[in-house]
Amino acid sequence: MTAFLRVFTIPDLRKKIMTILLWLLLFRLLAAIPIPDVDISRLQDFFDGNQLFGFLNIFSGGGLSNLSIVMLGVGPYITATIIMQLLTMIFPRLKELYYEEGSAGRAKFNRFSKYLTVPLAFLQGYGFLNLLISQGVLPQMGTVGLLKDALIITAGSMLLVWIGDLITEQNLGNGVSVLIFAGIVASVPSTVQQLIVSFDTTTLTTYLAFIVVALVVIAGIVFVNEAERKIPLTYAKRVRGNKVYGGVSSYLPLKVNQAGVIPIIFAISVLLFPQFIAQATAIFSESLSVQLNEFVTNVFNNQYIYAAIYFVLVVMFTYFYTAITFDPKEISKNLQRSGGVILGIRPGQPTAQFIGSITSRITLWGAIFLGVIAVLPNVTRIATGIEILTIGGTALLIVVSVALEILRQVNAQLIMREYEGFE
Repeated sequence: MTAFLRVFTIPDLRKKIMTILLWLLLFRLLAAIPIPDVDISRLQDFFDGNQLFGFLNIFSGGGLSNLSIVMLGVGPYITATIIMQLLTMIFPRLKELYYEEGSAGRAKFNRFSKYLTVPLAFLQGYGFLNLLISQGVLPQMGTVGLLKDALIITAGSMLLVWIGDLITEQNLGNGVSVLIFAGIVASVPSTVQQLIVSFDTTTLTTYLAFIVVALVVIAGIVFVNEAERKIPLTYAKRVRGNKVYGGVSSYLPLKVNQAGVIPIIFAISVLLFPQFIAQATAIFSESLSVQLNEFVTNVFNNQYIYAAIYFVLVVMFTYFYTAITFDPKEISKNLQRSGGVILGIRPGQPTAQFIGSITSRITLWGAIFLGVIAVLPNVTRIATGIEILTIGGTALLIVVSVALEILRQVNAQLIMREYEGFE
């Protein structure tokens, strides 16, 4: 409690927190502005029967459930980011831009991702509107009206990407993750209200099962995010003028889950991609789009298929994101420059190989554990038939991971200011 109160005694940190809260307030206001002529009852029935759109609603922060102008949320931007990351494996120039040109290169790379977000958001918005029209959720509208609404939806997604960048600039967490976090948390009061209203003695087992799964997921994600392998380091003594540097022992912390919550977000984005393709085909054929949507929905509503694919994607993306954000060769070079060595391991390439092998082993267990936690709600639903647990488990994964990251960033800011002193 003391540390929490101390946050608000630091003017700069207090300003950052208030700025983030104001942007989140704007986000929630935008999520409450619906497009016109929506049949709410049909919309609710549509979401109740489609698990994938329930996950897309998580990305939109609840904006999709009432068809707001930001109904797609940051989903198109996440999809664009995944596509750009995959393209680095195909085009050497993109890989060089991302890995070797420093912060300027990454800024340019992110700018390309935003350019790609625009057509993706338009295609997804256009296709989704066509799907809702075919389901009777929206009335028939002409081509001009459809294009107008699709452009509004695209603008809403890009506005959220901009808000996410402004939140990231405050250095208290990733802006996109914070937006998703805020959207999930904003739905908690209504969820609790629904649970209270629907409570009776026959649902007691359901509630207890949900609490048990929630506690297991929270404990698991905290364990995975905080676990690390410490590699002992020794620094050689160096004499500069009249001063002696080095000669101390330290350690290199390697986190079990270097990727944090990103694998979960990427995995859900990929699960939504077939639905996006089905929606995008509405530009060429509305009947084909409806058929593809029905096929994708039927396939992914099979809990066994869905859980298996979800598990594999989480494991794959944990490895993938760790590989693109954690470079053993660069760490080896930095250790060599600073005079640090791992006992029994020669500097240079052998050190890089040693760090890489350890990272692969601990990432394997971290990825499997994270995948098990991700599909645990689905497994529980298969065993008990409890509907609420499927989306609830994924939401908990995102909320806990983002909360830990925000806490870590705030703690780092406090430590830095303790060294600087309070003004």
